[in-house]
Amino acid sequence: MCGIWALFGSDECLSVQCISAMKISHRGPDAFRLENVNGFTNCYFGFHRLAIVDQLYGMQPLRVKKFPFLWLCYNGEIYNHHALQKQFGFDCQTEMDGEVLLHLYERFGVQKMASLLDGVFAFVLLDTANRKVFVGRDTYGVRPLFKLLTDDGLLAMSSEAKGLTEITSSTASVVPFLPGHFEAFDLKASGKVESVLFDRFHCCTEEPAHSLYDAVQIASGFDEDTVKSNIRLLFENAVRKRLMAQRRIGCLLSGGLDSSLVAATLVKLAKEENLPYPIQTFAIGTEDSPDIIAARKVAVHIGSEHHEVNFTVEEGIQAMKEVISHLETYDITTVRASIGMYLVSKYIREKSDSVVIFSGEGSDELTQGYIYFHKAPSPKAAAEESVRLLKELYLFDNLLELRVPFLDHRFTAYYLSLPEEMRTPKKGVEKHLLRDSFAGLGLIPNDILWRRKEAFSDGLSSVKKSWYTSLQEHLENHVNDDQLEKAPKTFPHLPPRTKEAFHYRQVFEELYPGQAKWLSHYWMPRWTNASDPSARTLDIYKPEKDQ
Repeated sequence: MCGIWALFGSDECLSVQCISAMKISHRGPDAFRLENVNGFTNCYFGFHRLAIVDQLYGMQPLRVKKFPFLWLCYNGEIYNHHALQKQFGFDCQTEMDGEVLLHLYERFGVQKMASLLDGVFAFVLLDTANRKVFVGRDTYGVRPLFKLLTDDGLLAMSSEAKGLTEITSSTASVVPFLPGHFEAFDLKASGKVESVLFDRFHCCTEEPAHSLYDAVQIASGFDEDTVKSNIRLLFENAVRKRLMAQRRIGCLLSGGLDSSLVAATLVKLAKEENLPYPIQTFAIGTEDSPDIIAARKVAVHIGSEHHEVNFTVEEGIQAMKEVISHLETYDITTVRASIGMYLVSKYIREKSDSVVIFSGEGSDELTQGYIYFHKAPSPKAAAEESVRLLKELYLFDNLLELRVPFLDHRFTAYYLSLPEEMRTPKKGVEKHLLRDSFAGLGLIPNDILWRRKEAFSDGLSSVKKSWYTSLQEHLENHVNDDQLEKAPKTFPHLPPRTKEAFHYRQVFEELYPGQAKWLSHYWMPRWTNASDPSARTLDIYKPEKDQ
């Protein structure tokens, strides 16, 4: 991941504001640049680089000789940049995938530019010729972006909210920029801005505009064989296009359905593309956890270079504050699940040379994989819930910033276009259609293909005691009953209802005082009266070790 930061209209000394830009320095270990726009008052770009493509010309803000009036800062990956370059005859000067944004904008304007991008991105584009600033974010918000806009026209953007909290001369709120949207601003002589347009360029239920230029085409019709064939074709295409990298590729592997399909397809395509190294897979768990055992089986089956990361409950608890600091949230399930992800990411960074990491994130939302979908009152209600979850991913799962084939624009649009009845759990098994689409192919072991959904805390835990149970026991001693009883008064916005939630909130307030409204609501299962998001609290859930 890279870090982008931009500031327009600040009257403060740049050296003071530069401190804010450095708060996201961890996002780009390879290089850093802070640049003012020559001839334009109070216009600044900051960029922290993690080099993935074009080692020579990859620094930002990106500028090219053909368009000297355009300045671009972006974080992301544009998978179809070569196809767009060929389709429209663009004469690109660098190998940067993001250069295509400049050509698209100059030819078509910002709305069509954004709609034609097949990838994940957050961008700030300055057009000095027309005195315009444009901001945009990909459909699912896989790449983060936060905004601060004051009444008097100061605009600041950052990949993380912490890069904006101490912008001086500001009492405005920091808010996440809405995925699938762009915003246009007029740039005044003072460097201040005025918002003139905020609009959507894509929604997950719509076929993306860039599909017109995709070489992979699918058959029409909703008969079962056609649908399953299309699912396989689009999924493989989603993985293939994400191989774009000049750094080593790896994959998180929990041994569940989603990560196993991604890892197996990735290994298969890496061999076809003759990548000069084996794919590394990474599993995390404690002792004899079901995930560790299942992931080991998948790794042997697909032939990956497999790594196992064992962690203790104590290590997980020690990482809690750092996780909340990085995620900038106190959402219960996001923090709980991300502790394991943080520890495996730390291992990858310190003990492997994999930089580009794939995962199975997004599948549960798209394919109705959460246990509570079994309780949906109707296929229509389940379909609507799936769309809601996808639209809110940026508040929860997408905070992890990985390569996520299940959130491919074409794959998700196709899956959501299928008849509602076809997408519901069948025969007591969630994600039945996805599983059945890969049945009989030998891509992954059959028992993994049909492995039931685990609560995250059970999957990575020892069979002796779950991560969920260990957390509750630990936090029982950190939050007393009186504190919990007074929670609505202590934390009037989204008051915590459990001791675990109370503790996360305490840590968050210590790190980001007064910023509780960054979270609009807790992630919770539907169609049940839940005070905790864990599948363990649902009466229909049964851990694998009990089956």
